[in-house]
Amino acid sequence: MLVTLAATASPGTLDDATDLGFLLHKHPDRAQVFDLPVGRAHVFYPEATEERCEVALLLEVDPVGIVHNKRFGGGDAFALAQYVNDRPYAASSMVAVALGKVFATAMAGRCDARPDLPDVELPLDVHVPSLPCRGGTDLARRLFEPLGWHVTATAEPLDPTVPAWGASRYVDLRLHGTRRLADALAQLYVLLPVLDDAKHYWVSTDEVDKLVRAGGGWLADHPERAQILRRYLAHQRRYVEDATARLAALDGAAPADVAEPDGGGSLDGATSPEADAPEPPLARQRADAVLGVLHEVGARTVVDLGCGEGALLRRLAADRTFTRVLGTDVSARELERAAARLRLHDASDAERERVRLLQSSLTYTDDRVTGFDAAVLMEVVEHVDPSRLDALAQAVLGHARPRVVVVTTPNAEYNVHYPNLLDGPGGSRVRHPDHRFEWTRAELRAWADAAADRYGYAVEHRDVGPLAPDVGAPTQMVVLTLDGAAPLGGTAATGSGTHDGGEAR
Repeated sequence: MLVTLAATASPGTLDDATDLGFLLHKHPDRAQVFDLPVGRAHVFYPEATEERCEVALLLEVDPVGIVHNKRFGGGDAFALAQYVNDRPYAASSMVAVALGKVFATAMAGRCDARPDLPDVELPLDVHVPSLPCRGGTDLARRLFEPLGWHVTATAEPLDPTVPAWGASRYVDLRLHGTRRLADALAQLYVLLPVLDDAKHYWVSTDEVDKLVRAGGGWLADHPERAQILRRYLAHQRRYVEDATARLAALDGAAPADVAEPDGGGSLDGATSPEADAPEPPLARQRADAVLGVLHEVGARTVVDLGCGEGALLRRLAADRTFTRVLGTDVSARELERAAARLRLHDASDAERERVRLLQSSLTYTDDRVTGFDAAVLMEVVEHVDPSRLDALAQAVLGHARPRVVVVTTPNAEYNVHYPNLLDGPGGSRVRHPDHRFEWTRAELRAWADAAADRYGYAVEHRDVGPLAPDVGAPTQMVVLTLDGAAPLGGTAATGSGTHDGGEAR
């Protein structure tokens, strides 16, 4: 993997192009080597004259070491793709890791030896000879040109000896522009993995911090900000919502004015089209509404079905009202992340007994999820194939039979307010690439009412988030209560969100 950056001396900028070495904190007369989690990074200067100074970052990836690294290699060390891939040859997200580590001080805009230099805008040339680009040369231009770069992107042939095979997904990228070195490095740090759209390591809340630091000065106004947030944060809705809100706070704008999608193509960070004041991120409103229902009904034991990385579990665990909390997910990797998020490995024996994680499928009966006061399916049902929804209802309402079930799911009618949705099944437009469907309010009502009738539950419909005329709220909720069950000890449900009909049937 190779990236080069060159500065040219010109009046008003650099009298001596080798001053680039001061900014980078790397002497032009020495080659340096840095050991990184992904391999070894070499920094050297192919050219260093008063007129022009070019620095090269060469990353030697250690494929076997990456496979054995839990953060970078993933869980399946025996998969052939872990060993046979383009990592050693193409400038992917691992180059961004190297840039952030090797040039951290330059990216922060500090130079103690020459404190005047970081604010100087330099004539810069950047060259990335082999860059994976999911979106082709057009996407490269759309990402860099709004930032003031002159972009030359050339698609590499799939096989130079067989022109008929056409272009590969790799481009030769050249950028030319005049800007601060810190800004140029920050933009490369963010946009290289965006072009690749395949981060080679786990994405966590730390990545939100890094994105806000690197993109705080330019990302909020970028016309492709929605796609940048989605791709940089590996399509993780909860992290995109967090980044959206934090960028909005930096820019003084409402979250909806910063980025439409939340993680993975969802647009849950948006506010009502008629809202005059910023709304909290929809993810927070949704979790607040779910917790509100659980407190209303007096639940003490709760199972979070399809808990993912544990966003809701963290709030359930922090609330001592709940004496037993169980999170289930079909993905072992998601459960590992949830355990890390909840710090279960460092928790006391009593806390690990109170808060537990379990690998389980939503569509199969499981005795281990029975006996709870309440079950939550928050943004889960839309990830299930429609043909398996009857099995889900049987497993949850028919077998587990908690006294209260809380379900939230996107409202497809509200999608008219989201201009950048993804293509979904059957030509529909959806908020997340893994959504198998998104229901209208009538479709959710029909499914919930039928399931409630079949398994002996009463059902109440609510809205979550800002209401828009004619289409309702971005998230819809149903609360199903087992007919004839004794009260759990809470007050009658009056609604933490907005009711669409008032009374439960």
